[in-house]
Amino acid sequence: MKVHHLNCISSCPLCGALFDGHPNSLVRRGRLVCHCLLVESPAGLVLVDTGFGLRDVAHPRSRLSRFFLTMLKPEFREEMTAIRQIERLGFRAADVRHIVMTHLDFDHAGGLDDFPHAVVHMLAAERDYALMQKTWLDRQRFRPQQWSYQERWRAHSSAGGERWKGFESVSPIPELNDEVALIPLRGHTYGHAGIAVRGENDWLLLAGDAYFHTHEMDLDPYCTPGLRFYQWMLEKDRAARLDNQRRLRDLCARHKSGLTVFCSHDVDEFERLSGRSAAVPAEHLTAVQQASLSGAQKAF
Repeated sequence: MKVHHLNCISSCPLCGALFDGHPNSLVRRGRLVCHCLLVESPAGLVLVDTGFGLRDVAHPRSRLSRFFLTMLKPEFREEMTAIRQIERLGFRAADVRHIVMTHLDFDHAGGLDDFPHAVVHMLAAERDYALMQKTWLDRQRFRPQQWSYQERWRAHSSAGGERWKGFESVSPIPELNDEVALIPLRGHTYGHAGIAVRGENDWLLLAGDAYFHTHEMDLDPYCTPGLRFYQWMLEKDRAARLDNQRRLRDLCARHKSGLTVFCSHDVDEFERLSGRSAAVPAEHLTAVQQASLSGAQKAF
């Protein structure tokens, strides 16, 4: 299946060098992408995560918490929303038949309202816990204001399931010919999932917020101090989060070809896989441009 990489609005956290690791002043804000996928499947378009949406851009203070608006300062550019990038690619919002969520944090779920006719897939544990709104921080990160069409949600149990490359309790989505699957990666949230997609040449695994920095997947892992703090602040199950990071590292080490693993917020990963700056929206490419991009992606 053909896969497009979308950055659905960057966040710009305080003390940028502590987050993105780029050697600039600490007073400069950093840049974190929101890496989403648009999959052209026989069942229609499939969106993996949604980033921020049109309503977030238009009314951020009523949709999002002051705490995270101050901390992350999202770059609210309408042309970077999933719906506008999908239109630039020559499709319509109604062409998106399925949305598959890694989790329901505000920076991943904001675009759900832009696709009211899509079936939204997630793990049942994610839906159930997010709806409880148990703690102050839960209420800042899980925003019911972004969930206007819950009747279209389809929750998948992580009990039982199948095996995929060493991971258990995997939930392939039957409507998508089992070529898209939810892989439980508990830790960042209780129902956090990685999303496996069979691409044109190999498998892709969007690991969501199971890790934040590309070098966390190295055999000798490294993460910037700001991102280590952010992961600690938001984690729901530390032991599970660290264990799943270890398992993802092992997966990367075992599969040097045939599988590409990447997370939701690393700028360098996004730019290598998309072949463009994270500040530039997706657009329809000519055949020559597409061939050039495919060559660059194979090199990665």
